[in-house]
Amino acid sequence: MNYANLFKIALRAISANKTRSFLTALGIIIGVASVITMLAIGQGSKKSIQANIAEMGSNMIMISPGADMRGGVRQDPSAMQTLKITDYEAIKNECNYIKAISPTVNSSGQWIYGNNNTQSTIYGVNRDYLEIRQLSVADGEMFSDTDIKASAKVCVLGQTVVDYLFPDGKDPVGKVIRFGTIPFRVVGVLKKKGYNSMGMDQDNLVLAPYTTVMKRILAQTYLGGINCSAITEGVTSKATEEITSILRRNHKLKEATEEAEGDDDDFNIRSQEELSSMMNSTTDMLTILLGCVAGISLIVGGIGIMNIMYVSVTERTREIGLRMSVGARGIDILNQFLIEAILLSVTGGIIGVLLGVGASYAVNAFAHWPISIQPWSIIMSFAVCTFTGVFFGWYPAKKAARLDPIEAIRYE
Repeated sequence: MNYANLFKIALRAISANKTRSFLTALGIIIGVASVITMLAIGQGSKKSIQANIAEMGSNMIMISPGADMRGGVRQDPSAMQTLKITDYEAIKNECNYIKAISPTVNSSGQWIYGNNNTQSTIYGVNRDYLEIRQLSVADGEMFSDTDIKASAKVCVLGQTVVDYLFPDGKDPVGKVIRFGTIPFRVVGVLKKKGYNSMGMDQDNLVLAPYTTVMKRILAQTYLGGINCSAITEGVTSKATEEITSILRRNHKLKEATEEAEGDDDDFNIRSQEELSSMMNSTTDMLTILLGCVAGISLIVGGIGIMNIMYVSVTERTREIGLRMSVGARGIDILNQFLIEAILLSVTGGIIGVLLGVGASYAVNAFAHWPISIQPWSIIMSFAVCTFTGVFFGWYPAKKAARLDPIEAIRYE
């Protein structure tokens, strides 16, 4: 018996029980749709995180003071005074793998202009900070190196601060605002960046010369941190090693020897590459978990096909006996039932793919979750559902092929 006839017989058998066939394929449909949707959400989240990290500067390196133990109590890193201006200057002059560097200090408080006020953070930085954090000035200009040397009371506002202090749309450039009781002249407004994937408002900030914040607001001589960017993302680890070596030398930390242990670093260095790697591994793990949970429904769908094929073999025992008695071989009966199982799973797979793609776009449209439908997820889901049809349809088909024709004809 040729495969064209077997295919027609399988189609007739499926058409004769449309409702049962649809319910059988429903498990596959739900399974494939779930896998595609879950993987689309997982991959979308991963790409969204990568985009946000790239916006912050994918080659950015952040240096912060290290926590210390005093009297058995671990100190708050923000209270440590291990980073100095000399450290910033040493890294700037000696490190070969960085292209921009900025000291950072910050303080939170109330900003006031006329009858309007808002809470925000002032960041003391230099001009390189814009390049490091991939910020740009939309109106006005960035403060100058002369302003930094003179500890001038000038600032650049984020768009959120502008919206609160100047709700009437007035141009803030040239206006004098107050941070508590300290007046600052606005010299520029940053380009709007919006919220990142963690829900943080990237426009709720004010930039000022680091010397101004250190002297006039915090009255301190140490830095809160140092931000810099590597020449390229590929040399981030080399830049980190070089910075570590410079800071250990500046802080006179002893190196480990065979006779004695070395001093621990009194600073921390974190890179966006490290953060990106950590976030990617986390999202990959979650995506795999989501895919596995959704894949369970594929297995359930396969068991449903197996169950229905068993019922079909039992119902059509006399038909099988008649076919075998007129010359149909066991392999023909095996192929017939196997084709039925594959047709159910492949049809369910096609509907499931369409439903999964539609559900992914619906999630994006209504829940506003980022999605990314990967071609490999569709191919994988379709391949798995086809394999499921073969795997779970083979045993019932094998049982049908092994029936004794005489006993099958006499079956009631």
